Amino acid sequence: MGGQSSSTQTQQSQTQPWQPAQPMLQGILSQLSSGLNNTGLTSAESGALDVLKQNAAQGNPYASGIGGYAQSLLGGGNALAQAPAVQTNLQTLQGQLAPYANGSVIGNNSALAAQLAQIQNDVGTSINGQFAAAGRDFSGANQMAYGRGVAAAEAPVIAAQYNQDVQNQLAAANALYGAGNTTANLLGGMQQQYLANQGQGVTASQAALDANNYGANATLAEEAQRRGIPVQALGLLAQIGVPIAQLGQQSNGTSTTTQQMSGAEQFAKIAGGINSLLQPFSGSITNKFGSK
Repeated sequence: MGGQSSSTQTQQSQTQPWQPAQPMLQGILSQLSSGLNNTGLTSAESGALDVLKQNAAQGNPYASGIGGYAQSLLGGGNALAQAPAVQTNLQTLQGQLAPYANGSVIGNNSALAAQLAQIQNDVGTSINGQFAAAGRDFSGANQMAYGRGVAAAEAPVIAAQYNQDVQNQLAAANALYGAGNTTANLLGGMQQQYLANQGQGVTASQAALDANNYGANATLAEEAQRRGIPVQALGLLAQIGVPIAQLGQQSNGTSTTTQQMSGAEQFAKIAGGINSLLQPFSGSITNKFGSK
């Protein structure tokens, strides 16, 4: 014969691992408590922020200059200003070299004509003098000798001048070709610089906008610091105080225990219960029947 009995217990536990350090922690907490009253701006901080605010109100003193620079770059930065002068130089060179380049100067050299006249005179005087001395001036032989002498003397000069004129023509043509290429490169470089300046102008225009907005942005930044410094100070204090507040632990709980009873224990339990029930009647029975 068996039975069961159960019992319920309530337990409460508390841990205080930081209790030995409690005096030091109390000191830290007291300092944090006093620090809460000092999270506002100091006079130095407030003064510095006031200076920043005044400077911001004045704006960026270079804003107009930056804007003018950006506007100039967007207009090409005057990169093509010398283009007309370069083109004029080429046209002048073309005009000066054109007679040589087109060959119209070949055989048409006034200096050469004077030189040939001088040769003809010198050769003629020499030959005619020789024939006159011999009494044969104005003879057919005199005329033939005169012609051959002049031709022989002038031929090398004419040939040399022709070759020089041809060389001048080729040199003029090459010079015009080179000048044309140089002018084209110069104008192309100017145009590229014009476009590059415009690209830089786009970047500079943003800098100009930033300069115009400098005052407003600086004011916003100053006001953000004015609000942020106290909040930052509170955050630092919270980083110290909150972990300390979370130290220690306390718990409550209820537990129920069930035990298995033996037969003897159960019998004793029943007998004790019956005995407790009969005790009120024991006196009445004795009085009714009397004592022996």
